[in-house]
Amino acid sequence: MNEEEQRGFIVSREDWSLHRKGYQDQRRHQERVKEAVRKNLPDIVTEEQLILSGRKGKKVRVPIRSLDEYKFRYNDEKSSHVGQGDGDTEVGDVIGQTPGKGGEKGRAGDQKGEDHYEAEIDIAELEQLMFEQMELPNLVPKQQDQLEVTDIEFKDVRKQGLFGNVDKRRTITEAIKRNAMKGKTSLHPIYPEDLRFKTWEDVQTPESKAVIIAMMDTSGSMGRFEKFMARSFFFWMMRFLRTQYEQVEVVFIAHHTEAKVVDEDSFFSKGESGGTICSSAYRKALEVIQTEFSPSQYNIYPFHFSDGDNLLSDNKTCVPLIEQIAQKSQMMGYAEVNVHNKHSTLMSVYQSLDIPQIRSYILRENKDVFHALTAFFQKQVN
Repeated sequence: MNEEEQRGFIVSREDWSLHRKGYQDQRRHQERVKEAVRKNLPDIVTEEQLILSGRKGKKVRVPIRSLDEYKFRYNDEKSSHVGQGDGDTEVGDVIGQTPGKGGEKGRAGDQKGEDHYEAEIDIAELEQLMFEQMELPNLVPKQQDQLEVTDIEFKDVRKQGLFGNVDKRRTITEAIKRNAMKGKTSLHPIYPEDLRFKTWEDVQTPESKAVIIAMMDTSGSMGRFEKFMARSFFFWMMRFLRTQYEQVEVVFIAHHTEAKVVDEDSFFSKGESGGTICSSAYRKALEVIQTEFSPSQYNIYPFHFSDGDNLLSDNKTCVPLIEQIAQKSQMMGYAEVNVHNKHSTLMSVYQSLDIPQIRSYILRENKDVFHALTAFFQKQVN
């Protein structure tokens, strides 16, 4: 090596750990977003745009607070307890001010508020966070429930099989080994005896049958907010059932003074009016159970959503019907949207019945949709 080459020769060592910083920061940010979403699930799940986009797409936008990095900040709250004055102040002078809130209701504020931004999250990831502590309660095996869910597991590799199941990695490995034994370092050629095929076995897992009977009051007393709360609950209930269970059927019943079985689209979009006779929904539910879903073959889960404003004389009629449905069910849920904390005779009927299968919940604000879901589908701790 001549002198010129020596002057141009540089010894260096690249710090490869720096290449991971971007990846580590990204992972940390994703974890913080996930934690922020988990903490704010009760507020997030009833975002109207989330419900609409969740029915149409795979990605949703959720508003979360800005995730600032940790840093030192001067704290005015401590300034009155430490330090020394210069003697120039007088009684009444303001020497420090604790940061206040931004705008308050009815008047403008002078302090900055909290920044929010929309994070795009896959709806499947949001569902995973929601449903991790949920399950169908009291699910038991039923007669003829050899509804076996069939899955496929690749368990072996053979020299013959379908070309769609060629195991490329093992085939290439066999070709390299064969060529190496002949002193060749190339991959090619690949001969038929090098081919390896994946083979599978059918794995059958027993799955208990279940049916959800979703009943919703669509009378005139159910305002826009009440219907939105009911539909939000049933929307997430459907997502929960379809992502967590293979064999669950759903029957939709809409009622006012009369009840009828409707399809899913009508249940979530159609508006009604008129009075309220809840016994009509319970009669229809019993009819569906007796004609289509025998308790000996199905786990039955009826859910009824109302505002509690039932025809007073109908409440006595509801009692024996509720008792019959509950006796045939694994769990029966009654949810009531009661914003103004009014007296509900229908809720009084449910609370007077000492039947372990019955669960009830009162919703007063948006976040109660999430709490109702976890109350009805709470996972049992063994």
